[in-house]
Amino acid sequence: MDYFEEKDGEAVNPSTEPTIGEVISRRTLLKGMAAGGALGLFGCASTQNSAAPTFTEVPRSNGERIQVPPGYTAQVLLRQGDPIKPGTPEYNPATQTGEQQERQFGTDPDFISFMSLPYGSKSSTRGLLGVNHENHRAAICFPGNPKQLSKQQVEVQIAAQGFSITEIAKEGNRWRPVLDSKYNRRISGNAPMRISGPAAGSDRLKTSADPTGTRSFGTLNNCAGGTTPWGTMLTAEENIQNYFSGDASKGPEAAARRRYNITGKGRYSDWARYFERWSLDKEPNEPNRWGWIVEIDPYDPNHTSVKRTALGRAAHECATHAVSHDNRVAIYSGDDARMEFVYKFVTEGRFDPANRAANMDLLDKGILYAARFEANGKVRWLPLVHGQGPLTAANGFASQADVLIEARRAGTLLGATPMDRPEDVEPNPHTGNIYVVMTYNERRTAAQVDAANPRAENRWGHIIEIVPPRVNGKPDHAATECDWGFFIVAGDPSKPEHKARYASAPSANGWVCAPDNVAFDPKGRVWISTDGQEDIGGFNDSLYAAQTSGPGRGATRCTTSWRSARPSRS
Repeated sequence: MDYFEEKDGEAVNPSTEPTIGEVISRRTLLKGMAAGGALGLFGCASTQNSAAPTFTEVPRSNGERIQVPPGYTAQVLLRQGDPIKPGTPEYNPATQTGEQQERQFGTDPDFISFMSLPYGSKSSTRGLLGVNHENHRAAICFPGNPKQLSKQQVEVQIAAQGFSITEIAKEGNRWRPVLDSKYNRRISGNAPMRISGPAAGSDRLKTSADPTGTRSFGTLNNCAGGTTPWGTMLTAEENIQNYFSGDASKGPEAAARRRYNITGKGRYSDWARYFERWSLDKEPNEPNRWGWIVEIDPYDPNHTSVKRTALGRAAHECATHAVSHDNRVAIYSGDDARMEFVYKFVTEGRFDPANRAANMDLLDKGILYAARFEANGKVRWLPLVHGQGPLTAANGFASQADVLIEARRAGTLLGATPMDRPEDVEPNPHTGNIYVVMTYNERRTAAQVDAANPRAENRWGHIIEIVPPRVNGKPDHAATECDWGFFIVAGDPSKPEHKARYASAPSANGWVCAPDNVAFDPKGRVWISTDGQEDIGGFNDSLYAAQTSGPGRGATRCTTSWRSARPSRS
């Protein structure tokens, strides 16, 4: 998620899901659960201890340099505009063209993934680096901070976003890009896409450029993402509302646009001046072709990326996988906006580790669910299935395509829990537990407080842990009822007004605010990155580590600190 962009977004969820004032004794229930050893306030400790971090903690910082612990180094591997194809000219912001940018590393990296080369190996010294490119900022990328962009500059912006695949190799203690690799490519805002799943061919996806509703062009505002067990990368389209200009109040899509905060006054308003697909007046269905999870095969340079509509349309922040006990695959995702939902998709088919080709379309069939967090420590996964409950023609859903195109409205009608900007949803591969990261929501009112979002004006964020049931000792990620509790309620525990809660006391430099994404290392530790600490906490963004179980569970420590502001290369 891009903190600097999303912070001005408005909550548009009209949900009337019960608040703390409408449910009797929720806090009493949670306290009782904690005292009784259930999930309670601090979640779901594993019986197997994770390893304690062994590094020297770094102090808080407001400086420009990246701070890492003694014995570690930080390296700049790729910068915006660096060539990833042979023969590409060096980056020049004054003369940059879209064609050049299609052969160069993109802007504003977010999610990254690494897949070993060759496919199926476990090499840690050679592989494919997949990187999201979330935004392009004219103010720091074009000389003179132009107020109105030229067509050439707009072409650069479209080409600079999306995704990059670059082969990298480790030599000694440093990494380098392999510029002549056949795998290197950009998947930009212009890249041909295939639309698959239940919404493919819907009239609501048809445009003059694609009268079939099955072919798309480009991926944009790619925030977090994920991978699949069969070796593909998933990139998540997030704040798609920024790209469209025109009168958003006209036509049959007006109500749907409001729910996705598409006002026709996006920050990329120059695009529609030169290209009709960004004009709501000329192409009213174009916004419906964005906000999806895109699957990319990094091992096939000729692969056409696929927008998997079965996973629903939202301001996706991630798409992370877990293999269930019966080899069905769950894809977890957060809708990164204030008062929006947590989702999971469960495949109908089963993952076959011996047959990669048989897995390549698993994400087209299955059930999408939205989460309802209940005060009794249970999370209910509510199916977004046409014809079930309120998801009928009487409520404007004529088909499963409509349900998926308007997943937010479907989740509201089902009673899903509006969350404090759920950014990342990551399964812990060691335990099967799911960690849901809420960055913050300073606009939640006291009347909107609920069991899973316990603070009004939540400026600090929190992390929830979900525990799926076990079948023969393995997690059942297809289960529609799981347990939940808090891993941390972020903020400074020394300040009562923060109402922060940690299972184990963090260090003076280790308390967290604005958690953004998490990952797990081979020893079971969680690593937490932040986005927005400079504005919220008064110090640079950081990377924290903590045990997920054992005596030091949840005691976060600061490992790295950096300045988040993006410097200009012009």
